[in-house]
Amino acid sequence: MEKLNAENFEERINAENVTLVDFYADWCGPCKMMAPVLQELAEQFAGSAAVVQVNVDEEPELAAKFKIFSIPTFILFTKGTEAERMIGAVGKNAIAEKIQSYL
Repeated sequence: MEKLNAENFEERINAENVTLVDFYADWCGPCKMMAPVLQELAEQFAGSAAVVQVNVDEEPELAAKFKIFSIPTFILFTKGTEAERMIGAVGKNAIAEKIQSYL
């Protein structure tokens, strides 16, 4: 999965109609639990929606900008604008339904 940083974040989320951004940290247990789910979603929506990650420890300015207080936090962007926010371990089907609703 592609990892975004402060330099490429805006360009990347504006490049796709629908982008799911996973704000995570390497030490976070629920984040590790969600990793395979996100990989499956990335494969499922390849070509229609992007699934990307931001490491909050490496990119604290992005975490602050989007007011990330708990991880994992998933923000669904449509054409660069925040459309949905999900916090914590979320089921694959629930995330897939949200992505699908914006396609």
